[in-house]
Amino acid sequence: MKNVYWAIMVVIGLAITSCSSEQSLQQYYIANAENPNFMSFDLPSSLLNLETANLTESEKEAASSLKKLNILAFQKKPENEADYLVQKNAINSILKGDDFSELMKMNTPFGKATIQLKGDDDIIDELVIYGDNDEKGLVLVRVLGDNMNPASLMQLIKAVEKSDYKGKGLEQLEDLFKS
Repeated sequence: MKNVYWAIMVVIGLAITSCSSEQSLQQYYIANAENPNFMSFDLPSSLLNLETANLTESEKEAASSLKKLNILAFQKKPENEADYLVQKNAINSILKGDDFSELMKMNTPFGKATIQLKGDDDIIDELVIYGDNDEKGLVLVRVLGDNMNPASLMQLIKAVEKSDYKGKGLEQLEDLFKS
């Protein structure tokens, strides 16, 4: 009987310790999609009009790996400043985890931004673009696809540049951060 008790305790202990207490970026999106301080929307890759652009074979291959963009934006206002700081810290904590590798940091007219990758050297699970501005708010973009390749990121950027995409679907995001 003692052995059964200890075996059950070991199994329960292993189950508890194997569960990660860290929140994933996907869990963060789901948890905050209904938060009234956030604007959340998904954009399918078809919105980029890549199929009508005159693309090379490598650009077509890179474009075919793109599936959708998940966008979560927080407009900072005086009444939600405390929540803004909580959300900014939560996102930074998730992105500093072992799952993500920083590709680039940049300063833009709208604020600081980073581009991060989740995946390995051969296949990217997701590309994350995160930017914040302590006066305007923050935006978090997950670029999701199938078998996205780090080497083809430049091809994907070129493909988007060749498309006639004019920001359709992002009007709400633009309006959110206008001065």
